Amino acid sequence: MSLAALAHAGSSVSQIALHSLDFSTDESKPDTTAPGDVLKTPDTVSQHTEPSDNFLVVSPYLTQPHLLNLNAVSKPIQLLAKALTLLQPTRTDYATAPYLDSFNWTAVMETLQGLRQVDLDYRWESQAFYVIVFRSQIPPSTDRSYLGMLDQLSHTEAMESGGLLKYWYGVPDENGRNLATCIWRAREDASSGAMGAGHAQAMRETRKLYLEWKVERLKLIVGENALDWEITQWQD
Repeated sequence: MSLAALAHAGSSVSQIALHSLDFSTDESKPDTTAPGDVLKTPDTVSQHTEPSDNFLVVSPYLTQPHLLNLNAVSKPIQLLAKALTLLQPTRTDYATAPYLDSFNWTAVMETLQGLRQVDLDYRWESQAFYVIVFRSQIPPSTDRSYLGMLDQLSHTEAMESGGLLKYWYGVPDENGRNLATCIWRAREDASSGAMGAGHAQAMRETRKLYLEWKVERLKLIVGENALDWEITQWQD
């Protein structure tokens, strides 16, 4: 999966999306056990995997340029990013199933509530976040190794905006269908994250590869004190 599509959707949903794929080899992905009823997928990074207290793993990529600098974002962003480390699919057909039904959002939000309650003096104010969902189908014969390199470059550029809180992608099913998703602090962050040379290169390289693709733009709204939440369609 390349992040370029998910960032480009922040500036124009009409621009085509890129490759919702698992571009890494199985050996390069950590094999972790997901909690509870959550499915295990090759890109899973344990929620406990943090190189330091100041940097958070928010994607399949574990090296420094891909980590979220918690000191550079506000407290609600820190808390939500930490809760989103738990995000995992709960069904095998996530590539085609409804987005809200495909992930453990309830567990993520319960974790957010718990993190907020640790600091009794902190009050979470209602706010919205920008969510991109990319569904795709690609021929099984596609060579994904080079595209994986482009994806990592695109992700590095996206992290420079400071607003990418979660990047997740799955594994293509038997028909080559897959899903990828990003949660951004704001739409403006997604637009900024799409301006780098790596994104432009990835777009040029992959425009012709898909059999089909679809981009969904959603809004994650977290209410006062994180006691309620909903995911709705994004409206400009």
